[in-house]
Amino acid sequence: MRNKVTKAIFPVAGLGTRFLPATKSVPKEILTLVDRPLIQYAIDEARAAGIKEFIFVTSRGKGALEDYFDHSPQLESELRRKGKKELLKTLKETNMDSGAIAYIRQHKAMGLGHAVWCARRLIGNEPFAVILPDDVIAAEKPCLKQMVEAYEETGGSMVAAMEVPHDKTSSYGILDVEQQFGNMLPVRGMVEKPAQGTEPSNLAVIGRYILAPSVLNNLNKIKAGSGGEIQLTDAIAQEIAEGRRVNGLRFDGQRFDCGSKAGFLQATISFALARHDLRDELFDYMNSVVAMDRAAQ
Repeated sequence: MRNKVTKAIFPVAGLGTRFLPATKSVPKEILTLVDRPLIQYAIDEARAAGIKEFIFVTSRGKGALEDYFDHSPQLESELRRKGKKELLKTLKETNMDSGAIAYIRQHKAMGLGHAVWCARRLIGNEPFAVILPDDVIAAEKPCLKQMVEAYEETGGSMVAAMEVPHDKTSSYGILDVEQQFGNMLPVRGMVEKPAQGTEPSNLAVIGRYILAPSVLNNLNKIKAGSGGEIQLTDAIAQEIAEGRRVNGLRFDGQRFDCGSKAGFLQATISFALARHDLRDELFDYMNSVVAMDRAAQ
């Protein structure tokens, strides 16, 4: 019987320089899509997949991120006094039980692989998930839940995969797969940010992983790779080289790259349009903007 995936690492140590000046004082992960911060979407997805222990790899200046998951007795009391039950319920969904969340510092920006390695002592000898909050995925069944269900059938390690345009492959970790049909993709190789024209496919790894504990051992041995950083892709590729199973899962859902301004804006509009209380007013506004733009032309 396979061990269940109950631990997840959230690498949140980045400076968020693409969102300056906002991120001068506010962690990027607290930036909101409509009325929920990026990190809340990641936590909700993890909870839906059965995650019980949440490990945040942080850095200096992330205090607001830690405070976000703490209880707020004064605010809760005020909402209760005013009878705002729905807001109180929403607020309580942001709370984390004592002991459920842990914070590890990454003192140097040495890449995703290094961030994951920093949490090794809290993972031990168990399979674990990695969730990148920048990648927000809208799906009927949450992406990580899809992966956990597939992992229970296959074991090994698993990465979320999606097709990207060939001229964008140099921005991703790219899979070399035995087959390109179906949702389950047996992986025979991985390349981090391949030079244009050398990519083995257009199947990109995006920010969801289920990893065997042996990946942490690989990270112990790996030297800096692409961009002078310790790449998680290299550690997963080592699994393949040593004969251990790695699969890509072509997930059902729409991924938004909220690490970019354009992707963040697209996600904001998409999530707002999915809200019954916002859709009509926003849709009317968007139509009026398009009409004005056409009139100006």
